[in-house]
Amino acid sequence: MSNKLTGYELSRKWFDFCFENPDKINPNQTALYFFAIEWCNRLGWKTKFGLPTSITMEAIGIKSYNSYKKTLTALIDFGFIEMVECSKNQYTSNIIALSNFDKAIDKALDNALMKHVPKQGESTYQSNNSINKLSTNNEEQLNISDLPEINITFKLFWDLYDKKKGPPQKIAVMWGRLSDAERVKAMEHIPKYKIERPDKQFRKDPQTYLNEKTFNDEIIKHNENGHSKQTGGSYKQNATSNYADRLFEEFKELE
Repeated sequence: MSNKLTGYELSRKWFDFCFENPDKINPNQTALYFFAIEWCNRLGWKTKFGLPTSITMEAIGIKSYNSYKKTLTALIDFGFIEMVECSKNQYTSNIIALSNFDKAIDKALDNALMKHVPKQGESTYQSNNSINKLSTNNEEQLNISDLPEINITFKLFWDLYDKKKGPPQKIAVMWGRLSDAERVKAMEHIPKYKIERPDKQFRKDPQTYLNEKTFNDEIIKHNENGHSKQTGGSYKQNATSNYADRLFEEFKELE
């Protein structure tokens, strides 16, 4: 097994394979493979290592040696485990190695998960450009429970930005690809940006806002004499703080 491979990468490859081959896999195979990963990890990620049969069977709840042997053989046939030396019986260890399996289509599961994210938008928003958009009873709702867990959910951004225009699925992916620090910066920037452009038709579309990382731009405000003034610093230090504070409290309540 490559030294660069991690437990996360191995598990990702396994579930990509499972998604592509639902007719071939069963829970015993998942349990055995993940126990093998755990055992390898405890041994310091040795290239070849002994997998004790009796301990493994007890750990994953397989009572029959024949079932265990059949499960292990399947993982070998799939290409996830290499058999280095077979055990003599059920009381000795097989010497195995974890394979760097590279036959799964990595993007298949990701694309399938994206198809489960229903569209979100105003009731008048309609689009035939994407087969990934779903609607129920003409009520457009956004369910992002299938997206990876992040520090600030897409729904909080979507509600705070308050310009529901564009494909929510694609925008949700863009939001998820930001760093934690960038998401925090965006959520602090949006209330100030809304003060600068209270009429939402003059705000950038959410997709453009994220794509151009507008949250990195300074806000330009105008004094009573008409002169522009650039403002930076933290959110609480900006002018018109009362209205900005109110918007920020709305964001906090969404959490």
